[in-house]
Amino acid sequence: AGLLVDDVLRGYPIRQWVLSLLIPLRLLLARYPSELGKVMQIIHRGISTHIVNKAEFTNKQAKTGAVTLIQRFGSALNLNIHFHMLFLEGAISENPWGGTTFTRIKAPSHHEMLELVHTISHRIARYL
Repeated sequence: AGLLVDDVLRGYPIRQWVLSLLIPLRLLLARYPSELGKVMQIIHRGISTHIVNKAEFTNKQAKTGAVTLIQRFGSALNLNIHFHMLFLEGAISENPWGGTTFTRIKAPSHHEMLELVHTISHRIARYL
């Protein structure tokens, strides 16, 4: 994470998101790894939309960026599928004159985190 923030994504504020999954879901995704990518897309889309909307844009007007590492094991080598995601802490939009502008957002509040977890959970459950 440090290398990415310092050398690759330098100049932009970054927030790390760590998302863990319920044990039955970890087992299911370990058994069917092709579904793991789809679940990650649901999570990414939920967080991206939250960031872009909080910057007061729509998904068509602006984008954010992320790098994700899927970690499959915990420190005890137990099955513990979870995601480490580095997201830009804001959205990049195009200016009318051809350049781009970065709009920084504030850290999510507790209420926003609860809403986001609820949204992502329901989308994953609906997909599965």
